[in-house]
Amino acid sequence: MSKKLIGVFAGSLRKESFSKAIANFVSSLATESLEFRTIELGDLPIFNQDLDDNGIPPATWTKFRKEVKALDGFLFVTPEYNRSVPAVLKNALDVGSRPYGESVWSGKPGGIISVSPGALGAFGANHHLRQTMAFLDVLMLQQPEAYIGNVASLLDEKGTVTNEETKEFLQQYVEAFAKWVDLTSNNN
Repeated sequence: MSKKLIGVFAGSLRKESFSKAIANFVSSLATESLEFRTIELGDLPIFNQDLDDNGIPPATWTKFRKEVKALDGFLFVTPEYNRSVPAVLKNALDVGSRPYGESVWSGKPGGIISVSPGALGAFGANHHLRQTMAFLDVLMLQQPEAYIGNVASLLDEKGTVTNEETKEFLQQYVEAFAKWVDLTSNNN
C-alpha cells in the first residue's frame, strides 16, 4: 500500500503560532499509510476573480493549485479569529476552489484540529470551516472532533507539546484520520 500524501494547512502566519506548533507535532505522528506535508499559505495574494477571468493568475496561485491538486487529502489546523477562520486560510480555500469547475479540493478526505489559548478550543472556527468544506466537497472526518483549548499551557517555550493527554489524544486523532483517509480513498 502506498502512502497517502496529506497537506497540512496551519491557519496562522505568526512565527510562534500555536496552530503551527500543533501542526508540526501532528506531522510527526505520521502513520505507515500517511505522509504529511506542510503547505505554505502566507505568500498567496488575496483572491481576485478578475485575474483568473483575464488569464493572468499570479504564479503563486498556479503553484499552490498544482501542489494541492496532487495531494490525497487535507488536515487543517486553525486558530479562531473573531469566531471564524483566519483570512489567510479562507483565502487559500478560495484560491484553490477556482477557476469555477476546477476546484483542487473536491472529493478528497479532510480533517480539522482547532486550537485556542481560550477554553473553547476554537469551536466557532472549527464549525465555520466545516461549512466551507461541505461546499467544497471535502469529505470531512466527523469523529473524533479535535478542539484544543488552553493550548498555551500544553506547549513549552519552544512550541513542543508537553502535555501527555494531548499527545495521546492527537495520536488517536491521527490514527482515526488515517482510517478515514483509507476508507474514503477506497470509495473514490
